[in-house]
Amino acid sequence: MPLSGLFQNDVLITAMIAWGLAQLIKPPLYFLLKRKWSWGPLFSAGGMPSSHSALMVSTAVAIGLHEGFNTAVFALAVASTMVVLYDAAGVRRQAGIHAQKINIVINELLAGHPISEKQLLEVLGHTPLEVAGGIVWGIMVGVGYWLWVG
Repeated sequence: MPLSGLFQNDVLITAMIAWGLAQLIKPPLYFLLKRKWSWGPLFSAGGMPSSHSALMVSTAVAIGLHEGFNTAVFALAVASTMVVLYDAAGVRRQAGIHAQKINIVINELLAGHPISEKQLLEVLGHTPLEVAGGIVWGIMVGVGYWLWVG
């Protein structure tokens, strides 16, 4: 199969649009919420909306619309999506909270000592609201793309 087939795969195109647009709207949403501009959210794994959630939900929606909602591949897409959503709001979120606490301990207890000053990455996961935003975004992009090309 030639690589040009990738550019004709509507499910993949839907997924990439959902992910890309979710990343692109993070800085403006950050500005609206925090009242300061930052490009950081554009390259961040966290933030509103969850681009991981948007990517997976839009993929599942697109598969359902393309292949049917009663197919094995749609079931696999939903199951995979559930794992990613759980990971984004659960495991990775907790890892970020742990990193935050460890950074506080290091800064307070070891101030002035020649121990690594490198901070742990704290924005790893998403709040449930950010995941919900990604879900809504993924559904909107998934359905919207299929209505547009349909």
